[in-house]
Amino acid sequence: MEATGRKRRKFLISLILGLGGLGLLARFFRPRLPQAPARLDVPRREVPPHGALVYRQARVALVREAEEFYALDLTCTHLGCTVTVTPTELVCPCHGSRFDRRGAVLQGPAQLPLRRLEVRIEGERWVVRG
Repeated sequence: MEATGRKRRKFLISLILGLGGLGLLARFFRPRLPQAPARLDVPRREVPPHGALVYRQARVALVREAEEFYALDLTCTHLGCTVTVTPTELVCPCHGSRFDRRGAVLQGPAQLPLRRLEVRIEGERWVVRG
């Protein structure tokens, strides 16, 4: 009976050490992803109330509606063309998809809304990442 207890104890210790070793290996091999660089950095006072600023080079639209402030990725979710911003909507010049000012699909062929980007206030600036 004592031999069975030792075998069981030895097995449990080996199991615990093995699982711990696997955990350390997983942590070692997991890539450390750097924080995404700022995609856009804009002074807060530049964004007009109830307006939008479009940065075609960065493919970003900064939109301010009352107290809400958000950024849209201007990459069409259909095939990746850069959408054009008009006063009332966003239109894809490649295949005619249309989106409202919040990025929701109004007309296809795009099926998914435009992606929202992370916006943070850092001092007196809006910083967009994503």
